[in-house]
Amino acid sequence: MKLICSKSNLLHGVNIVSKAVPTRTTMAILECILIDASASEIKLTANDMELGIETKIEGEIAERGVIALDAKIFSEIVRKLPDSDVVIETDASFKTTITCEKAKFNIVGKSGDDFSYIPYIERNESIDMSQFTLKEVIRQTIFSIADNDNNKLMTGELFEIEENHLKVVSLDGHRISIRNIELKNSYQHRKVVVPGKTLQEVSKILPGSAEDEVHMFLTDNHIVFEFDDTMVVSRLIEGEYFKIEQMLSSAYETKIKINKRELLSCIDRATLLVKEGDKKPIIMNVTDGNMELKINSFIGSMNEDIDIAKEGKDILIGFNPKFFIDALRVIDEEEVSLYMVNPKAPCFIKDDDGKFIYLILPVNFNAATV
Repeated sequence: MKLICSKSNLLHGVNIVSKAVPTRTTMAILECILIDASASEIKLTANDMELGIETKIEGEIAERGVIALDAKIFSEIVRKLPDSDVVIETDASFKTTITCEKAKFNIVGKSGDDFSYIPYIERNESIDMSQFTLKEVIRQTIFSIADNDNNKLMTGELFEIEENHLKVVSLDGHRISIRNIELKNSYQHRKVVVPGKTLQEVSKILPGSAEDEVHMFLTDNHIVFEFDDTMVVSRLIEGEYFKIEQMLSSAYETKIKINKRELLSCIDRATLLVKEGDKKPIIMNVTDGNMELKINSFIGSMNEDIDIAKEGKDILIGFNPKFFIDALRVIDEEEVSLYMVNPKAPCFIKDDDGKFIYLILPVNFNAATV
């Protein structure tokens, strides 16, 4: 095999597929990036058996062939090459020469035949949305997936499609994030759970253009994302997702309209007094026209008042400040509405159009110390 391409094209492709190289594996071939120049285009592929990424790069194929190169070494070499054309040559014993200007590396590759190719997924119906929309939806929900494997379903996100409507849900046992998107076309009802790792990697490599689209394909076991010259294939998480509808009561005793930036800044300031690992709640004391926020920790205490518009009852309620910060950071609206029932029931942050709902469970605190 012999191919020539620019360093920038090669590095761009390597950076994309590297997201699917496993950090730990017993199969050495999976630690490789496959360079496939056996046809009329150059394809780079990585696959960890759960997530596979393939991308095409521009270049000239002087001699067709396939080679698997250790991802870590190959990506480091490419990263440090001069900004010029790169020539990659291999021989029958998989010895690989990488040349760029006066730099020349010799490394040993592996046979492409041993590589675990991405499974072929039948593409029946393409679910289309802008790259910007998908990137935003992931950003606005991914923070509330669980980061441990105690419950596999909590490490993924529900994608539910009903006609021209996409609902994306994530939860970790303490909070729920929901985003509702209107699609351009209508589709049959589908419900799948996509691994959080897949969505995080898709979000990183997705350019996020508002004009360009992502095409999603769903099967019983896989989801495919296609955009630009890249294809991401991921296994789905098996199992029935949680029935969240019963948690989403529309009843409330207190409704608060508040400036989002003020509330976020205030909670952010309060967390200066909370050390990593301390579970100190932020206490909200809501009265007519005012919300007083307080925090008491081993370091000290802080309180601050924010003007609000309130409907309904006064309430004294406590929350994990991080959960509020995570939700408020991804909301773009200037004002937010908080809905509360009592100090033991969840708080809802939602907009009037139903585009987003964030549910946060309160925490118990000793009212006598407030």
